[in-house]
Amino acid sequence: MTVMNKIEGAGFAPASRISAIGVSEILAIGARAQAMKREGKPVIILGAGEPDFDTPDHVKQAASDAMQRGETKYTALDGTPALKAAIRDKFLRENDLSYELDEITVATGAKQVLFNAMMATLNPGDEVIIPTPYWTSYSDIVEIAEGRPVLIACDAEAGFRLTAEQLEQAITPRTRWVMLNSPSNPSGAAYGAEHYRPLLDVLLRHPHVWLLVDDMYEHIVYDGFDFVTPAALEPRLKDRTLTVNGVSKAYAMTGWRIGYAGGPKALIKAMAVVQSQSTSCPSSVSQAAAVAALSGPQGFIAERRDSFKARRDLVVAALNGIDGIDCRVPEGAFYTFASCAGMIGRTTPSGARIASDRDFTNYLLNEALVAVVPGSAFGLSPYFRISYATSQAELQEALSRITDACARLTA
Repeated sequence: MTVMNKIEGAGFAPASRISAIGVSEILAIGARAQAMKREGKPVIILGAGEPDFDTPDHVKQAASDAMQRGETKYTALDGTPALKAAIRDKFLRENDLSYELDEITVATGAKQVLFNAMMATLNPGDEVIIPTPYWTSYSDIVEIAEGRPVLIACDAEAGFRLTAEQLEQAITPRTRWVMLNSPSNPSGAAYGAEHYRPLLDVLLRHPHVWLLVDDMYEHIVYDGFDFVTPAALEPRLKDRTLTVNGVSKAYAMTGWRIGYAGGPKALIKAMAVVQSQSTSCPSSVSQAAAVAALSGPQGFIAERRDSFKARRDLVVAALNGIDGIDCRVPEGAFYTFASCAGMIGRTTPSGARIASDRDFTNYLLNEALVAVVPGSAFGLSPYFRISYATSQAELQEALSRITDACARLTA
């Protein structure tokens, strides 16, 4: 979490529910880097969680066709029947999950799905278990909904994965949800069936605890990793599991803002109440595009995944070649989450001491002109995240700069 900057204005005070929450540090770092670029500095930004590929042509054509047909009006509150049917078919085809249309919700991005779920279910003080490192919005959304994030540190030695022992110890009578993300933003770590099984056995013993699983990066996995989602692995938990996904990453549709989920009918209905008083329906045109994405050709996904894998291998090898940095090989997504523990205590050419991962990433931005994100933004230090969703040429230049900048640090 970040602390909100002071808000100017006579007599204004923010609501207590957001008093300790600020704009994402990832966005703040990106804004600072963009400002430096406008000043003429050749900054390379490796902070954004956004594919550099374009939205497929057939998806864009579907949006154009929808506009030409006049499909520019309000739609059903939480998704058109056509898109819900495409999502139902996707879940069955790819995940062996069967949902009725009233067990599916569509929102303006997966982030809104998460927000709706927390707002619809949390009472003040309810606890949500979140393994760290975690996507920064998880804990902030829980806090806005007046819940209490319970952050459980999962370091590289544990594969950045929650263990059954940690989960068992964290559950209390106030626990409402466990949030799991596989493959993970920011670590790229993924849970296979053998990792999920002990966790699901714990949840079976605690029927008051629900599971929210974020599968956004399911198609971006490497080295033959076998993706699985918990509700398919353990059907006895399906009636208290919300399976969240979207079109942003696999289909390079971040700006189209379409996320979706499958879950129990009562939960989906409650989430619709929240959405009805915020955005109402998602964009009609974006929904038409998402139908084409989920129902159309899928072959390009593997091609793009292979490209991401080559970039992953490039980044991991370069980082592990730097004294003081240790980078685990991620199973999926398009991020590395490397330890910079060996950099702590070193001194910059200007005489400043590196005391934290934030100091280290600030040094890289100021001296190497490379923007990355400190692990503290994701709840685990001392690490830093690189997004390799950019060209190999730009990655090679960035890694060369990082290597040189690290070599200039002295013990």
